[in-house]
Amino acid sequence: MSTTRYMILSLGLISIAMTGIVFAQRGWSRRDELDAGRNGVPEWEVNKNFPGDLFTFVRIKYDSYGRYGGGWATDYPASDLNFSLRLQQLTTLKVNPEPLVLELTEDRLFDYPFIYIIEPGSLYFSDEEVAALRRYCLNGGFLMVDDFWGDSEYENMRLQLLRVFPDRAPFDVPLSHEIFHCVYDLKEQPQVPSMHSAQRGDASITWEYSRDGSDTSVPHYRAITDDEDRIMVFICHNTDLGDGWEREGEDRWYFDEFSVKKAYPMGINIVTYAMTH
Repeated sequence: MSTTRYMILSLGLISIAMTGIVFAQRGWSRRDELDAGRNGVPEWEVNKNFPGDLFTFVRIKYDSYGRYGGGWATDYPASDLNFSLRLQQLTTLKVNPEPLVLELTEDRLFDYPFIYIIEPGSLYFSDEEVAALRRYCLNGGFLMVDDFWGDSEYENMRLQLLRVFPDRAPFDVPLSHEIFHCVYDLKEQPQVPSMHSAQRGDASITWEYSRDGSDTSVPHYRAITDDEDRIMVFICHNTDLGDGWEREGEDRWYFDEFSVKKAYPMGINIVTYAMTH
């Protein structure tokens, strides 16, 4: 895994002044007008001679379902496709235009240094998945967890991660940490609600209601680190970055307020950190 990671370390940011221009390159089409196969996301050329030089967005498929969470496929595939496009446009990273869906127990998981789990409010790892995830992270892999709300959903994820890392507890990552500044210099820990939870015209309403009634008004970014203090699990709780990536072409106000200002900058920072540590 380390070979793949360090072959693509030439990650940088095109001037942030260009961000609006790049975002404007895609129209504000209605969803039913977008191409069916890739949700309107264009293809781009990659160097076929150097497949190991490409960053690939990998979503993890899991089997568990329950009363919390919508499952592994929430926001799929538009979220993964849109984020891959923006990462390709806004950085010098060479990105695979075809994101992947893998299970934790697949051998080829170890070919990819970044994986993404969404809606883990009811997730339950099998014993085989526990062992695979532990080995993946301790061998240099990076897991991002996103889109779950409230105390009950967090407690479920905490207990599952405790099975993976019984000797390592998640801790709150301060705003001063480099993950919030390595590409975009974020002034706050961003909170992104789903498009349907956002209050149109009021960007101060940034949270979703939890199923257990607990307070979700404050986002929490937590991490689990390895023995060298490298973040190997990054937990985005009380926020939905994936919806900020997914909803292009559906609502201009939501895109301007949450995708451009929060979801994409935070996501790009996370991937940058993951690929350079």
